[in-house]
Amino acid sequence: MTDKEAPGRRRVLTAAAATAAGTAMGWTPAFRLDAHAAGMSAPPSFPPGIRLVRQGFRNWSGEVALDAVWTALPATPADVVTLADWARAQGWRLRPKGSGHSWSPLLARRGEATGRLVLVDSTEHLTAIALRHGGSPAVTAQAGATMDAVHSALEAAGHGLTCVPAIGDLTVAGALAIGGHGTGVPAPGVGHAFASTVSDLVESLTAVVWDAAAGRYALRTFYRGEPDTAAFLLHLGRAFVAEATLRVPANVRLRCVSSYDIPMEELFGPPGGPGRTLDRALAGSGRVEVLWLPYTERAWLKLWSEEPRRPLTSRETDAPYPYVFYDVIPRQLSDLAAEIMRGATALTPVLTTGLAEGIRLGLTATATWDLWGWSKNTVLYMRPTTLRYVFAGWAVLCARADVQRVLHGFWSRFQQVLDAHRARGEYPVNGPVDVRITGVDAPAPDGPWLSPARPRPDHPEWDTVVWLNSTTFPGTPGEHTFHRDLEQWMVTHFTGWCAIRPEWAKGWAYGPGGAWTDAALLGRTWPGAFRTGQPAGTRWEDAAAALDRHDPAGVFRSPFLERLFSS
Repeated sequence: MTDKEAPGRRRVLTAAAATAAGTAMGWTPAFRLDAHAAGMSAPPSFPPGIRLVRQGFRNWSGEVALDAVWTALPATPADVVTLADWARAQGWRLRPKGSGHSWSPLLARRGEATGRLVLVDSTEHLTAIALRHGGSPAVTAQAGATMDAVHSALEAAGHGLTCVPAIGDLTVAGALAIGGHGTGVPAPGVGHAFASTVSDLVESLTAVVWDAAAGRYALRTFYRGEPDTAAFLLHLGRAFVAEATLRVPANVRLRCVSSYDIPMEELFGPPGGPGRTLDRALAGSGRVEVLWLPYTERAWLKLWSEEPRRPLTSRETDAPYPYVFYDVIPRQLSDLAAEIMRGATALTPVLTTGLAEGIRLGLTATATWDLWGWSKNTVLYMRPTTLRYVFAGWAVLCARADVQRVLHGFWSRFQQVLDAHRARGEYPVNGPVDVRITGVDAPAPDGPWLSPARPRPDHPEWDTVVWLNSTTFPGTPGEHTFHRDLEQWMVTHFTGWCAIRPEWAKGWAYGPGGAWTDAALLGRTWPGAFRTGQPAGTRWEDAAAALDRHDPAGVFRSPFLERLFSS
């Protein structure tokens, strides 16, 4: 550690203690002005009876900002049909809007022209949830229903979802659009089989599509196994899904045990190495997550197991989001982060060390090292108030036996690139690396065609997906170069014995202009990842063609998606 990196042990421990006890960091919503009340001129011939507002939009990290964009608040799915007919006639475009918990520009790009754009916000009224009981239980949720609301409704009825995103404020339609996932693989003798993405749980969905016979848009229900349904299961925002019916299993009690004592050299050590490697933890538990802060030696490891009865050492939790210390940042660390963003980047190791110490102290202060409760109460832990990092994300499809090989290769290269930047006085990553592991989705033709967890029929042994996320504060100097170097290496290394794909909601295709700007990755590599090894009629271009057939006017198409799907 250099002199610049060492303001003193007291500063680190003071900041860490504050993390354990800290205060919540709020998030200010974008503004909203009712079009009629404010006396603004609405778009031409806008349908009467549908509320229209002028509203600001910010995505999760704040990097995509639309300062004043028309936003419709439909009261019913039929209103969305009316909006689609209006947009087609007027030459406008619509974009589905949920909670905005995405980093990629699927809804809009920073600085995008919005003069002929209306966001369709489903979170105000399209939030109904209905349960189907009996031999094949399911839940039907409208687009704007949050996963939190779905989890609560399911738990009350004795059902639960386990392999789901850690943030419950995500909408159902948003989770389907990008293939939201959790962590968990089928492990012999330790639990039931898991779905890998929320998209793969869908039995049927209702979307707003073009009806050629009627000459207008209409609501149409697509059932699993029917032609084109697989293109809608994960559509990247290229369609408006009004509601979806998901199959649901019986709820289970999950125990989640945390540890913070395994060195990364051991946890992500070489395959076949000794000690407490992650593949051994995976074999014993089936459900794991790793959070590692750069420039620190150890990681926060969480292991889940199904336990019908509370273990003696576990504390029961009857509500989600038990790690309250993870939702806050104390003044000491926020000041330190501000210094870093003002140019004192050499303080980054002090920040990450303080955050790591805060997690350890927080687990003790909140008695959350060993938790037990219904599924949602241990798998949901990220609130909207959690620190707003930028996420880069990829998914590596591999054989279960090669999980440790993937992890060791990734972590070794991550360290090499980090060290190279550090030698130049650069500290481009100041947030945690997050690793989760799932199985694969259903195969073609019924499984979601654009899912990063899609299996490869030519490699049936590739039955596991390793999800790799790297995070940092928005605007951190050198972040784009760091992730470009890392991604370029992964694309050439994770091939032949495995395959890599982008995680759609995160950062990928890093080029000179940052994420989503590398022409070769956007035009060839990533579309090709959904062609290679897949049956004819279920490939990248087939998904794009199916979505175009049901929206030939491009009402739900964005400029970014137009470029991406033209590849």
